[in-house]
Amino acid sequence: MSAIRALRQLTASSGRSWASRSVAASASRAWRPATATAVRTFSVSARRFGEGATDVSLAQKLAEELKYEKEAAPAETPEFLNNFRAQGVWEIDDIAGNDEVTIHRKFGNESIRLMFSIANIQEEFQGEEEESEEQPSYPIRCSFSFTKAGADGALTVDAMCQDGAFVVDNISFYGDAKIGTELTAEADWKRRGLYIGPQFETLDVSVQEEFEKFLQERGINESLALFVPDYAEHKEQKEYVTWLGKVKSFIEA
Repeated sequence: MSAIRALRQLTASSGRSWASRSVAASASRAWRPATATAVRTFSVSARRFGEGATDVSLAQKLAEELKYEKEAAPAETPEFLNNFRAQGVWEIDDIAGNDEVTIHRKFGNESIRLMFSIANIQEEFQGEEEESEEQPSYPIRCSFSFTKAGADGALTVDAMCQDGAFVVDNISFYGDAKIGTELTAEADWKRRGLYIGPQFETLDVSVQEEFEKFLQERGINESLALFVPDYAEHKEQKEYVTWLGKVKSFIEA
């Protein structure tokens, strides 16, 4: 969700709250039935789409929002994405309409996969932060998996990505690589009953430091931690525009 859109939503929300109070106050002071002419005119226009009386106004608002978002969207692929691809280290698997994004790479005999969801994007404007010109920080939960050709098992790392860093929660090892990496309901059920390893912060400091070096050497670093929220926002915006268009078409059908 772009910062501009979030700010627009915050302003609109405040406006709606004020409007609701005004309408309620007016209603308590007076009430008079709508004229037959007004009812007849509205019902005729409403039947342009479906049978609902609100179809037309909803479709119009969706069209306005869609137009605004398309005009605000960059015409070309953003520079941060071009630069990331130009490095040739990580490959992006992004299926339109899906909530999750997968990024993967090879490192020696290892296959490394990073998964994150755009649903993790949260924006809160509170107090002085509402007037801040700084870009909001999106805490995004990430999951890394490591498998090796010719070796059993899978190592998985759960971490939070925020402010240009990955903060590791825990590191798990699964003897069966399929259980550790597959995204099926069956694999998820089997993982729930297994020991997932200690909280990372409870490990000996020297062990933590070595794990951090292990991740850094494989490109799990500040550069990647800055890319993840940028790409999550980029994808969320694309999915939102697509959603607007599809819902608008459905309402108008």
